[in-house]
Amino acid sequence: MSTSPLPHADALATPAPVLSFSPVVLPVPGRPVDLQVRVSAPATGTGLPVILLSHGHGPSNNLSSLNGYAPLANFWAAHGFVVVQPTHLTSRTLSHLVADAPGAPDFWRSRAEDMTHILDRLDMIECTVPQLAGRIDPTKVALVGHSLGGFTAALLLGAGLDDPDTGNVVHLVEPRIKAGVLLAAPGRGGDAFNGPMAEQWPIIGAVDFSTMTAPALIVAGDKDDSRHFTDMGPDWHADPYNLAPGPKTLLTLFDAEHGLGGIAGYDAAETTDEDPERVAALARLTAAYLHTQLHPGAPVWRAACEVLTTGPNPIGRVESK
Repeated sequence: MSTSPLPHADALATPAPVLSFSPVVLPVPGRPVDLQVRVSAPATGTGLPVILLSHGHGPSNNLSSLNGYAPLANFWAAHGFVVVQPTHLTSRTLSHLVADAPGAPDFWRSRAEDMTHILDRLDMIECTVPQLAGRIDPTKVALVGHSLGGFTAALLLGAGLDDPDTGNVVHLVEPRIKAGVLLAAPGRGGDAFNGPMAEQWPIIGAVDFSTMTAPALIVAGDKDDSRHFTDMGPDWHADPYNLAPGPKTLLTLFDAEHGLGGIAGYDAAETTDEDPERVAALARLTAAYLHTQLHPGAPVWRAACEVLTTGPNPIGRVESK
């Protein structure tokens, strides 16, 4: 009998109750504060795959932390994933503690290393969270990142980075991560990286997608015009798809801005394009994509695409290479 939590194409229609536990505190030598994570999991099931969720930066005080992205984290956990959400050092909840720490303000290396620390201690996390022991499949790990989190995800999936401080090319690929999802991630540097914020965040334009070889779903809103970084328009956010080698899939969400409908939090006032239907569709599509990547041959992704990206009212369009 299979222990796969989503064995059939219609499995996404039957959510389980979710257990959420935080903070799990992971001491990390040299990190200015301990690494704190939230863990959300279905109340039942074994052989559960893991999603690491990297938060963005954003204007809120708290959503860019382990307390954010509940609309996605709760859905994924309800449909068979163990979701682990770290509070990165870029979180506004830590600004008063780490403003002068090495790596500030972007903490690009630390953000990626947070995910490696989590994977190194999955067994400890499993034993710390009540009712989770023995239920995780550590061989099935995926990664999702939004905005600055998408930048972090690109590095962990294989993208190179030209370190502005040393001029050296850095690779932080994490081979235990089998697939990823980049949500409204930054695009290329070079001449396209010409907005007013480009000088303040040079690291964003230092990524080389040509080595990002892991399977990934790139999600871009066709109204996500990040003029503070580029004058390319919304197409900039498709760069991780266009410039990285396959296998990659691009999901373009119609009428979506940078918040993709409101993924950072329920009823968040900062969301410029609030659309609960879009958020629900994105949660389902990302769960389906990652399930199929971690369980090759599963029909869940194809079925979700047929429901949500075809017909008279598609939520977006999908292309692959």
